[in-house]
Amino acid sequence: MGYKKLGKKMSFADLAISRSTENNRSVKMMEKINNLIDWHNIEALLLEYYDAGKSEQGADAYPPLTLLKCLLLQKWFHIPSDPELENQINDRISFKKFLGISIDKSSPDHSTFSRFRSRISKEAMFHLNNVVLQEFARRGLSINEGIAVDARLVKSASKSISNNELRKLKEKRDTPEGKLDKNGNPLKFSRDIESDWTVKNGKPHYGLKEHASVDVNSGFILATTLTPASVHDTNYLPYLTIASCHTKEPIEKVYADKGYYGRPNRAFLHLNKIRDGIMRKDTTTAKLTELEIERNKKISKKRYIVEQYFGLSHLHDGAYRARFTTTIKNIWDTMCRQMAFNISRGSKLLVGA
Repeated sequence: MGYKKLGKKMSFADLAISRSTENNRSVKMMEKINNLIDWHNIEALLLEYYDAGKSEQGADAYPPLTLLKCLLLQKWFHIPSDPELENQINDRISFKKFLGISIDKSSPDHSTFSRFRSRISKEAMFHLNNVVLQEFARRGLSINEGIAVDARLVKSASKSISNNELRKLKEKRDTPEGKLDKNGNPLKFSRDIESDWTVKNGKPHYGLKEHASVDVNSGFILATTLTPASVHDTNYLPYLTIASCHTKEPIEKVYADKGYYGRPNRAFLHLNKIRDGIMRKDTTTAKLTELEIERNKKISKKRYIVEQYFGLSHLHDGAYRARFTTTIKNIWDTMCRQMAFNISRGSKLLVGA
């Protein structure tokens, strides 16, 4: 067993259509990305985490770099499902050129994408994103002079249920019978039982919460993760700050809205010699001064960048709703979005749109 040969040599079909793709905008965009990113470093790291293809028995597996690039295409071109991704790879010359798949070879099956997600861990995705960001740092782009942190609500992939029903379902899922379907086989598809309820602006919400940090200069997503919706934003400022350290250069300042205000976060920043960019708010003992109000206005002009990322991913990637029914799969999806977003952002900053 090894890895499939997808198109190392040009076929007659590739040669026949090569001229027709010279002015294809999608081909040019993806050629620009292919030349910008050192895929060898990413592939070497992938192979450390990916076991498929290393056994001496069985059929050849798809190279993990090819599968990762397939899922990046899914993000860049807003493809809603894995079956549709398979169809589009088979249908689009530009996709096959980017993936290095010969025109006469077919796309990986949509189930292969799902298995790939389950085989590449959250830890691996963190390191892969780290490699991408370090690549841009070496090319002179700032990634940690200052970061903006924030959180947004994400709808559950499943229909909402009451807390009482959710508790009963969790108790059932913890039993041996709860892990089987009606035919006695292991559950393949199940509803989301990891989301929970919260209230925002007087409206109840059932789902998750994405916590993210974004570089205030370059706009790169430096860290992202998901929690149940009830988890308070303020608890994740230290995590996002630490997870945003992708180079040896220290983070200079953290910007955040009033939801992160409080002694623990201010103490964390002071202890780590990071400048405090958290907006102030009225307390029971003191109202904001004119100086603090003016300071808040200046901070809001910096931290808008994280809201911009939320808005773009909401509009183009359907990030307002979870794709999967388990948190770990949804975290993987957000980290894949992070990589796709950063590669696209870096290519525009370095060589123009």
